[in-house]
Amino acid sequence: MIRSGLLGRAILASSSPRLHEEEARALGLDLTYELFDFTQRGLADADLAGVVDSLKRQGFAGFNVTYPFKQAIMPLMDELAPSAQAAGAVNTVAIRDGRLIGHNTDMPGFRDSLLAGLPGAALGHVIQLGAGGAGSAVANALLSLGVARLELVDPDAARAGALATDLAARYPSARVLVTPLADLDTAPADGIVNATPIGMAAKPGTPIPADAIAAHHWLADIIYFPLETELLRVARSKGCRAINGIGMVVGQAALALGIITGHTPNAERMKRSLA
Repeated sequence: MIRSGLLGRAILASSSPRLHEEEARALGLDLTYELFDFTQRGLADADLAGVVDSLKRQGFAGFNVTYPFKQAIMPLMDELAPSAQAAGAVNTVAIRDGRLIGHNTDMPGFRDSLLAGLPGAALGHVIQLGAGGAGSAVANALLSLGVARLELVDPDAARAGALATDLAARYPSARVLVTPLADLDTAPADGIVNATPIGMAAKPGTPIPADAIAAHHWLADIIYFPLETELLRVARSKGCRAINGIGMVVGQAALALGIITGHTPNAERMKRSLA
């Protein structure tokens, strides 16, 4: 049996167990996917190292990582794959001979979902809400696609500043800015990306006021539960082209399942399964 799972907070409603287990069965694999919800289990963030060590001792083949641990888990890795180094975050861990190898499948997952879901989207000026672990992967994906001006908005100014510095060094031809939410002017932007947890079932609401969204914007929300966040509802009511996080979650999940099991999943089949 292959043991895998997901570490995070407020994840009990996650579709990942069904997504991974159904695709594993289709591949002829006996795989279990367990949720390690730190909130539900009464665990502190400081317990992360202990939980990871426990999974290693129990013989897990690997696991996924979500909010709020994608960056906190990096120092626990024995090795970082190039994808994790580039994104500055880990969302997939493979355990090989007792060694923890951190990967990031969020970056290609988001990049591919944006290309497929919003073909031809203007990339001159993009506003990104959120500069955490998922935000780091999303920002790298946006800049790799050729975004010329990326504006980061995050309540943690130090975190946003550190990400901006890293991105500026990696993509010298682009301009990366940090803007406080109170100073944000969305009017000149082509697109808006929500890479915060605001809008999730456990964190309802919108990360920016509804009147900050206009018809000329395209909008991408990386949240997939619920399928339509309040932010997406507002954007679509104004005529914006918009996508939810389904494409990203399926893309990253297919890549993660392949990393953990060594088998090649069928992403289209996984998308149909999730739908």
